Parts: sequence; structure tokens; C-alpha cells
Amino acid sequence: MECVRRAVAVEVENPPLELYAVEEPYRRIVEEVAAYVAERGTLERERYNELYRRFRELYPLPAQLIQQAINQGVETGRSFLEAKRDGRVHKPRPEVRRVSIRFAKDSWSYRKTAASTTPVKIAVSLPGGRREVWIKPHRRFWLYWWRVLRKEAELASTLMLKRRRGRWYAVFVFDVAPKREPPAEVVAFDVNENLVAVARVSLLSTVDAVARWNRQYVDPAVYSIKTDFGRLAKRYEAVRNAKLEELKQKYPFAGRDEEEKRQNVADTREFRKFVRRLRERRRKEGRVRQIAREMTKSPAVIITEELGKNPQEEMIGVEEKKAKKGVRKKVRKRELRHRVKQTPFRKLIRAVEGKAGETGSAVFYVSRFRNSKVCPIHFVLLKNGGGWHALHCPRGH
Repeated sequence: MECVRRAVAVEVENPPLELYAVEEPYRRIVEEVAAYVAERGTLERERYNELYRRFRELYPLPAQLIQQAINQGVETGRSFLEAKRDGRVHKPRPEVRRVSIRFAKDSWSYRKTAASTTPVKIAVSLPGGRREVWIKPHRRFWLYWWRVLRKEAELASTLMLKRRRGRWYAVFVFDVAPKREPPAEVVAFDVNENLVAVARVSLLSTVDAVARWNRQYVDPAVYSIKTDFGRLAKRYEAVRNAKLEELKQKYPFAGRDEEEKRQNVADTREFRKFVRRLRERRRKEGRVRQIAREMTKSPAVIITEELGKNPQEEMIGVEEKKAKKGVRKKVRKRELRHRVKQTPFRKLIRAVEGKAGETGSAVFYVSRFRNSKVCPIHFVLLKNGGGWHALHCPRGH
């Protein structure tokens, strides 16, 4: 079984001034290479050598930093092309606003103190030479470093340094070996706007009944987890609209019409600073991680719906056939469209898949085609048994 990669960010104390000087040239290299790859589709070997020589003359950076920046630009360009093919990006070329500076194996190292088992100092190669900086290890870093000491994980050879909101962070990458335990249960879940529906079946207590296909003995535990993604998006939209109305009164000459005035007010520094303090993304990510931990708390076979590449667009626009013509029916209500767009369907699925790889669970995706109308065992249409919203298999299953 392959290892799972996990990244842990640790804050850096008193970063050297050379680190600030490296950031902008590194970003320019990444952006130029990404634009070239997005235009040509690939970076030829001759062009790679030509760019390397030109960047070495143009920027006073170590050779390994220029190599890492070029490689990062190639990855960014390929990701941009893939997103453009899927319809998730409509820009003509990629824009690189922030970068994570990568240091290869021989360009960084770590040190420990006499009474510590974890790194407390890192040394990186910068234009002025080798520089040592202190880091602030936290609980999550100690967890993975303890796994390294127990030979359950390995520290990757690449270190990343990035700046977010004026603070520098060192990102350590660990290759974690997943737990090798047989699955103890089957978990099926479905993601909705405000909740996640979950069904659990224990394999240990129902293995005989499953072998005999006596489904009356299989009693799954069905429950739902409240996420309130839709309500969260609705509430934050109301807060942003209230702030926009307040700023439109403050800047009465922001635009000629209502739409232009709203756009110009939204671009002001005061509004952008207000939006950054709302913590909307952080609260969503916290709920996504909570769902992922709940789905993978024990080794299991996890089953969920295959959402596709862009599930929000598929939910907003539904294909219907009428009189030999395809008529596209769209969700017209702006508020509902916004809530659907803000629900992190694919992010939640990716979080569950990543956490499952760490715990030794396996994730399987099922097709959405008629899965609520067909018996999953006999593949026949379900029929109404007289109950309220209850469909049953005609073969007595």
C-alpha cells in the first residue's frame, strides 16, 4: 500500500531579510514559466536550459531556487490547463499571486537542542549564504514527528517556506504509512446542502447474514450530521450586503449605476479588510475536517456518490428532453444559486478520501444514474409498497 503525504505548517520566528528579497523574484519566475506552459502545453528541454541561464543572469538567486521555481511553474501551468479543460477557469493565462518557496534536499537542514527530540531550528540556503531560523513546533507537528521516530512515517526531502498575512511558515511534508487493518464496517454517506446523511453496517456482526442474503438481519445505523453550509452562506451573504449598503452611503459617487457602484465599493480596501475578518472559509474547512474524521474513525469500506468534475454547475443547470429537443432548465433564484455554489461538495469528498488513505480505509464511488430507483442487488425498478415515500424491491428484498 502506498504512503500518504501530509503537510504541517510551523510558524517561523524572526525570518531573515533575505527571505523577503527572494519571494518576489521567485514569484516572477513561476509566473513566467506557468504562462509559457499554459500557451505551449509543455516546456521543452532546450527552452528549460535557456530560461535557466537567463534567470541566473537576471536574478541573484541560488541555482537550486531557480530550478525549483521553474519546476513549480511547470506544475502551475499544467494545473491551469487541466482546470481550463474542465471549465473551472476562464482566464487566458494563469496568475501567480502567492508562492511557496521550495528548498531541495541539500539546501536545507534542521537542528535539535540537547533536551528536544523534534527540530527547533532550520537552516536554509539564501543569497547571502546559509541562514538559521527558529521555528515554533506545535501539537500536530509533534504527532507526525513521533511517527517518524517510531518508523511509521518519513520526512520528505523538500521544505517549503511561505508567507501568509505577514507571517512566515515552514511546511514540513511527511510520508505516512497507512494502518494495515481489515475493514470492520461499511459506511455510505451522501452530501447535501445543510447535512450529510450516513449509514453504517458492521461487517463483524452481520457477516453471516450477508453471506445468506438475509437482509432482514442487517440493521444499518442511519443518522445525519448537520453542517449548515447553505445557512452559513446565506448568513454571510447578508452580512456582506449590509456592509456594501453602508459603504454605498459613505461613497455616493462610486459609480454611475447600481451595478457599477456595487462593484467599485466591493473593490475598496475597507470592504476587503472587512471580508477577511469574517472567517467564512475557516469555519467551512473546520466542518469539512470534522466530517472526514467521522467517516474514517475506524477502517471501513466507504461508499459515496460520484459527483463529477463540477457538481455545482450540474445542480444549477439540469438537462431535460422535451419533444426531441434538449431544453436546459436552470435555477433562476439568485440566492439558491449562491448557496449551491458555496457548498464544498468536492472538497468534502477529497478530505474524506485523504483521511481514508491515512487510516487504511478504501473509498468507492457509485454512479448517480437511477441509483434511487433501482435495487442495488437485483437491478430491478423499485415499486411503491403503499408506505409514505417508501419503495421496495419486487423480489421481496
